[in-house]
Amino acid sequence: MRLADLLDRLHALGAGPAHVQRVLRHWVQAAEHDRGAHAPEHFYPKPLLEALPGLRDELAGLARLNASHPGEDGSARLLVGLHDGQMVESVLLPVGPKGGGVCVSTQVGCAVGCRFCMTGQGGLVRQLGSAEIVAQVVLARRQRAGLQNGVRRVVFMGMGEPAHNLDEVMDAIEVLGTAGNIGHKELVFSTVGDARVFERLPAGRVKPALALSLHTTKPELRADLLPRAPALTPAELVTLGEAYAQATGYPIQYQWTLLEGVNDGDDELEGIATLLTGKRAMMNLIPFNSVEGSGYQRPSWERAAEMARWLNRRGVLTRLRRSAGQDVDAGCGQLRARAERPARGGQRVIGIAPSA
Repeated sequence: MRLADLLDRLHALGAGPAHVQRVLRHWVQAAEHDRGAHAPEHFYPKPLLEALPGLRDELAGLARLNASHPGEDGSARLLVGLHDGQMVESVLLPVGPKGGGVCVSTQVGCAVGCRFCMTGQGGLVRQLGSAEIVAQVVLARRQRAGLQNGVRRVVFMGMGEPAHNLDEVMDAIEVLGTAGNIGHKELVFSTVGDARVFERLPAGRVKPALALSLHTTKPELRADLLPRAPALTPAELVTLGEAYAQATGYPIQYQWTLLEGVNDGDDELEGIATLLTGKRAMMNLIPFNSVEGSGYQRPSWERAAEMARWLNRRGVLTRLRRSAGQDVDAGCGQLRARAERPARGGQRVIGIAPSA
């Protein structure tokens, strides 16, 4: 379902602007429904009031929890079932002093084909509608019901390339940044880099923060690691990112999946310092989350920490992050892949029991 379709249905039921906003707020914020004779929803047009129970059930069916895999750090990998039987993954991020968050998917599968990503190995199955994207946030908020500030941040960094589903992702961002009551800089659009992104994001009503998948400073290596990404060199990507940072005031988050013997050398550190020194930038070093058959390994934690310290000393703000799901073998795409793997007897495994 697309949010545009939902709005059309609400308008057809006689909803005015205030009614639409109330319905959206209740849904996106996972709020309890109004009760009592004087509850605001009793002032809805009669057709809308009569249709609400069925509509709420339909919205609840857009994203259902198939399985949850909690991590030791307070995160949880969620295998999410969609209305047509397809599955995507979301991640509940650890709750910190400023609250928690959720990482959501924007596509079933992905067409970019990053060599170190399980999602990319299966190709693109279909796009998610904007309402299906928002529904993952609603599901996350229900999972953390009663927890103060349980979901204050949404990262579009799950399965799929958001730039390849740009209209739907932008619609989801607008609703989350308005009716969803999420701060605009707490909405993080993650992309391998696409010229359309740098045109559309600055023009949006809600301007999200931007995360760019860099992974190397070497053009030839980047083309190999991200075989179907737009033909932007690392330097060109940083230039476009810096222009967005200047326009919004948000630093750009650069993503770097650490692959042992591939992009963890001293030459890459020098390249990062050359590209990012003096820029509004945050470098996120993320040790590779092992994917069966990929041929890649993550470097030792000691080497990763050494890289982070070196970059910080050179003036590049750097954080070393633990990829959610490493301790439960649940990197992006792995839960879905295991769930769809044929079981003995030729039957497909639909669900996965939550890990202990």
